[in-house]
Amino acid sequence: MKDYNRLIIWVDYFNSTLSRKQGRRVPLNQAVRNPTLKELEEAAKRIGYHPESVIAAHPKRNYMQSGYISIEKLKPKSKVISEIAKALTIIRGEMRQKTESN
Repeated sequence: MKDYNRLIIWVDYFNSTLSRKQGRRVPLNQAVRNPTLKELEEAAKRIGYHPESVIAAHPKRNYMQSGYISIEKLKPKSKVISEIAKALTIIRGEMRQKTESN
């Protein structure tokens, strides 16, 4: 049964390799290439949410494995997606710096 007090945020919302028609919800300049569920969960935690992650297939691409997080509904979904997109780019930048320094 649907829980109206929680938001579902799919990993595919932030994938730069997907088109808007395929499910991407953020502009390309805020999207990252092939984000992972772990990165999405970390981004939500950094913003202050307590996400519950689930591995599942996105309805528009049920042949591909994906996933989503479920968080408390405190703000409109569009604002939460925008905040998470910014945090995801920061996480990706930190990961890139770690690999370059090694």
